[in-house]
Amino acid sequence: MKRVLIVEDDRDIVDLLKIHLHDLDFEIEVAYDGLEGEKKSMEGNFDLIILDVMLPFKDGNAIAQKLRAHDNFTPILMLTAKTEEIDRVLGLESGADDYLTKPFGIREFIARVKAIMRRQELNEIEPGPKRSGHIRFSDLDIDLDKRKVLVGGNRIDLTPKEFDLLVLLADNPGRSYSRDQLLNDVWGYEFSGYEHTVNSHINRLRSKIDPDVANPKYILTTWGIGYRFNDEIR
Repeated sequence: MKRVLIVEDDRDIVDLLKIHLHDLDFEIEVAYDGLEGEKKSMEGNFDLIILDVMLPFKDGNAIAQKLRAHDNFTPILMLTAKTEEIDRVLGLESGADDYLTKPFGIREFIARVKAIMRRQELNEIEPGPKRSGHIRFSDLDIDLDKRKVLVGGNRIDLTPKEFDLLVLLADNPGRSYSRDQLLNDVWGYEFSGYEHTVNSHINRLRSKIDPDVANPKYILTTWGIGYRFNDEIR
């Protein structure tokens, strides 16, 4: 049975999520503040962590950052009442795999959970990138085995989804992917409507690997379609 940890201080939301997660056959554990949530998430063996941003004692972003710093890559679905783009970006930068803005519909919540778990199951069958070795373009070096990225010899810290997105594009230079295709291939979403997730990750990835975000070198926009990796780099 899959195990999920809910870190949320609103007990009404917790009760609602528990009902629907039980229907998905999850074993559920709950923490109602940030310190308790951090302790359980570090010590427990969970398949998914549902993490609120605004928590007593310690916020969700700090918890996610600590988990990733300790090489804990349990999928994180972040819940936030904040609607500003910068707040969503902070959540993704902290290492969250996806986010939902409150108030959210329960059908959307279930779809996100199913997509995350489906992607996790595929990773367990075929862990990591489909081949080993390195992908190199100009001063960009992607180590597939160590999941490490260097730009000009300097290590770049990427979240798991940023790394997967970069590998997919760089392993298929010149091929244009629509946002729906990227959602399906990287996140496991088999439906449209969540293009903002792709856009946010592309923008953050560019800011980390490209010296000039206004004129990107590696990840280019294919107007009217989506994105592609620059196949003219040498």
